[in-house]
Amino acid sequence: MARRLIPSFNRILVEKIIPPSQTNSGILLPKFTTQLNTGKVVAVGPGSYDRDGKLIPVSVKEGDTVLLPNYDTGTEVKLGDIK
Repeated sequence: MARRLIPSFNRILVEKIIPPSQTNSGILLPKFTTQLNTGKVVAVGPGSYDRDGKLIPVSVKEGDTVLLPNYDTGTEVKLGDIK
């Protein structure tokens, strides 16, 4: 039985994209202190409700690439061998 993590309300689950440390030809890339933090959206909650009870959907969908803040505001979760 496969388990799936489903976010609630307007939350999203993002897998961080780690940039490669070398090129295909083997050249090592320098580590920059201000790297762009990007991630791939893995799962999306249904959205949140307004005062009238209408559903406001989340503006991203599964598979989108998003920018992540430099500071850590999310919760790190380990699913199997994926962290």
